[in-house]
Amino acid sequence: MTMSANETPLLELRKLEKRFELDQGFLETLKFRGGKFVREKRDVHAVNGVSLQVTRGEALCVVGESGCGKSTVARLIAGLLTPSSGEIHYEGTRIDDKSRHDLLPMRKKMQMIFQNPYASLNPRMTIKQALEEPVRYHNRALSRGDVEAKVADVMQSVGVDPSWMGRYPHEFSGGQRQRIAIARALTVDPEFIIADEPISALDVSIQAQVLNLMLEAKEQRGLTYLFITHDLSVVQHFGTRVAVLYLGSVCELSDTATLFENPKHPYTKALLSAVPQLKDDKPSHIRLKGEIPTPINLPQGCPFQSRCAHANARCMSETPRPLTQPDGSMVACHGVEEDRLLS
Repeated sequence: MTMSANETPLLELRKLEKRFELDQGFLETLKFRGGKFVREKRDVHAVNGVSLQVTRGEALCVVGESGCGKSTVARLIAGLLTPSSGEIHYEGTRIDDKSRHDLLPMRKKMQMIFQNPYASLNPRMTIKQALEEPVRYHNRALSRGDVEAKVADVMQSVGVDPSWMGRYPHEFSGGQRQRIAIARALTVDPEFIIADEPISALDVSIQAQVLNLMLEAKEQRGLTYLFITHDLSVVQHFGTRVAVLYLGSVCELSDTATLFENPKHPYTKALLSAVPQLKDDKPSHIRLKGEIPTPINLPQGCPFQSRCAHANARCMSETPRPLTQPDGSMVACHGVEEDRLLS
């Protein structure tokens, strides 16, 4: 899905960064260097200059290994974390610098589905209470009967029997709980949903049901998704575009069909080679050398250079810029820019 030049993206991230202080106390920052004590503060660089645009009506999938910053990006967008630098714009309005009170109207437009539905539901509240609470908060003019009718309608639309309203979260299976979590997000009629690994905690047999449910809700309600996952087979089924993250940086951004047919970044190729295929015409699994660098001390130059078989002196000293390719994808790789990678 492409966006016209005059169209404002629903969501835009501009050079978003998030760092977490590793040393909390004064004594923890003191180090003995060169015969004297010096103060050295260490930070975890979770997100490093991420720039993305999400078009209304699409499903942008963010993928990468564990620890690449996917969930941190999701929490920054939802306002659960504050960016260290950069900007977040929603419908052309900057929202990362707003107070909690000023962000309240945004809560109705933007909802989040978490990875663990049991942890995201209050165990002391019945399903009725959990689903009615956001409806009452955002629609104070609705009568009790209208609220109950709306909740029952949403529950039915996601395959949850409204007669279960009086039950507690522990009385449901994982798949049922995730359906309830989706219902809670839909009760306020949002237009944008952040789904952070919403099916990774579910059995494989249930994953397809939940994915199809989310796709049906997208079509029926005109939803836009930011879908966080590490499962590339899910991306191929669900996403319209894909952003590949490595060590908190976007290394490739492309529409789904182009990414799976013609991946360009060495890291993307390695990820895709690990996806089981029924056909034999795909390249064999690419085994990356070395270990993932620590986000405390990021490598100089390209974040992927220590594990890349194509890295040269430029890769080790200069950070690559994302460049638009002839097919419309964006890739941050010196090897792609210099056209020296093997196909």
